[in-house]
Amino acid sequence: MTRTRETDRLHLRPYVDDDAPRVLDILSRPDVIRFLGSPVPMADLDAAREWIDSKRRREAADPFDLARAVVVRATGVVAGTVSVSRCHRRGTGEFVGEYEVGWTLHPDSHGHGYATEAARALLDQVVEQGLPEVWCGVFVGNDASCRVAERLGLTYVGVGPDPWWDGDSHLYRVSAGDWSASSPSASGS
Repeated sequence: MTRTRETDRLHLRPYVDDDAPRVLDILSRPDVIRFLGSPVPMADLDAAREWIDSKRRREAADPFDLARAVVVRATGVVAGTVSVSRCHRRGTGEFVGEYEVGWTLHPDSHGHGYATEAARALLDQVVEQGLPEVWCGVFVGNDASCRVAERLGLTYVGVGPDPWWDGDSHLYRVSAGDWSASSPSASGS
């Protein structure tokens, strides 16, 4: 299993404890978390460390449940997170084999194409590892993330009740076969 991934501009890697201050800076911002499934600002460095630990535990339990620090190679700055997450159905908590790609960036990293580049590389990875399908749910009103999903070439399913979180979302999906047939690889590895 590949734990890191390189693109022309980015290094995707598991989070480390030293990332906690940047995680806190990103996930304590109401303007960043308003479109996340549970939009409660992160409280402190202990919460950031627990968040990092939870990502490690999730990946240890399921090799497709990945969260990667998106590091800008030119500066070494963590721009944010790209993830493929195991999804549990709202209401039942049941896992029915669905995974969702997502991204969260610090405002100082918006507008550079990092989310698209990082998500493309992570999708390449999980498809190579055998994940048959990936979903993307984007809450209504999050137009920037809809544009990322469209640049990725994910198939638009429509707007409806989000199956994993409260609220309505624009839903996208891509099968491994469709991804492999249409996506130029963003990674050099």
